[in-house]
Amino acid sequence: MRAPSRDQRIGLLVVLAGLPGAVVSLALLWTHVPSQALRWTLATVILGVLISVAAALQAQIVRPVQTLGNMLAAIREGDYTLRNRGAFPDDSFGAAMLEANAIAEALRGQRLDSLEASALLGSVMDEIEVAVFAFDPAEKLRFVNRAGAALLAQPPERLQGRSAADLGLRDSLNADAPRTLEAAFGPNVAGRWEVRARTVRLSGLPHRLIVLSDLRRALREEERQAWQRLIRVLSHEINNSLTPIQSIAQSLLTMTARAPDALGELKTDLGEGLGVIAGRADAVARFMAAYARLARLPPPRLSRLDVGTWVRRVAGLETRLRVTVEPGPEMTVQADGDQLDQLLINLVANAADAALETSGAVTVTWRANAGALEVLVRDTGLGLAETANLFVPFFTTKKSGSGIGLALSRQIAEGHGGTLLLQTRKDVRGCEAQLRIPLRG
Repeated sequence: MRAPSRDQRIGLLVVLAGLPGAVVSLALLWTHVPSQALRWTLATVILGVLISVAAALQAQIVRPVQTLGNMLAAIREGDYTLRNRGAFPDDSFGAAMLEANAIAEALRGQRLDSLEASALLGSVMDEIEVAVFAFDPAEKLRFVNRAGAALLAQPPERLQGRSAADLGLRDSLNADAPRTLEAAFGPNVAGRWEVRARTVRLSGLPHRLIVLSDLRRALREEERQAWQRLIRVLSHEINNSLTPIQSIAQSLLTMTARAPDALGELKTDLGEGLGVIAGRADAVARFMAAYARLARLPPPRLSRLDVGTWVRRVAGLETRLRVTVEPGPEMTVQADGDQLDQLLINLVANAADAALETSGAVTVTWRANAGALEVLVRDTGLGLAETANLFVPFFTTKKSGSGIGLALSRQIAEGHGGTLLLQTRKDVRGCEAQLRIPLRG
């Protein structure tokens, strides 16, 4: 037979506590009240009062305990919104309820702090430029930040749960000490990476945290700063020399023009020679001004830019051949429109130069991929013959090139937190330029 519950036992004890008084009252009724009807009426009233008082006392004892139990169960389930009402500090049950309310409020505050800290940590992890991955004991990916997803060129939701071996990160799990790795991840070109790994605990289980830092960008930044310092020094020294040369040449040209015609061929030769000196001085000044742009590129001023309108406008500026625009999705990006105009103009002009040599074509399109805008400029020219020095300032394969177009374009792309890649096409002969810019907001 099943034993009675605690609630039933409390009710039974309350009834037993009042039972002696009820028995005495009934005995007095039967001995002192002569009317049988009155005896039964009073007996019913006495028993009814006993049962009602027992039920009320049981409710006063059991109901607060049940309420407290429901609240503790809600706290165990992570719901901190329930509160005990009618709790007073001057009794034991009230004090217990007030303490439970205080515990729920404290846990609610801790949970809000934890959620805010997690949101802050997530925002920080997404904003840093290094790729961060976290793998569980089964070597399955449990966390990846925005830079890591961009590195693998896939959205985070498609990366979750995949193995380290599948992602090409198996060898990086055991990199306890920082080391350099030569590797290519996803569709990105091979590069040099600094790998760091350590063990952290999450939900009581050990996880491996992997941090990949792109050494190429840091090296390029050092290289760019060196070029900028060199350009500033050269510009200063050359301009200091060109200014008097231009001034003297112009003055001598004016004096020669006023000389008597009797000088004949001497006057003509002097005029031509001084004209060459003045022209070449102007050309060198323009040449140095073009290179000085590398040292004076300001930080991008971000604003909303409609990608389709931007691509079609720049493609229409090329007049030597028709640039085909393959429509992509409707999207906007936060970027400096003037700087991106210059970048895309350079890419389209280079593609047109290559296509004109083979009577080929140029196409431009865009797409969204892994939280970034990708703009692709393709040509059907001869392809890339020299790839090692493409982005080196002053290096050019064109007879009339200055060697700053691609260097300036990559500087603009990286100023927007993006990348610029050039590679030979695999489907047909030609070159493909890929510009990636993170989508913000």
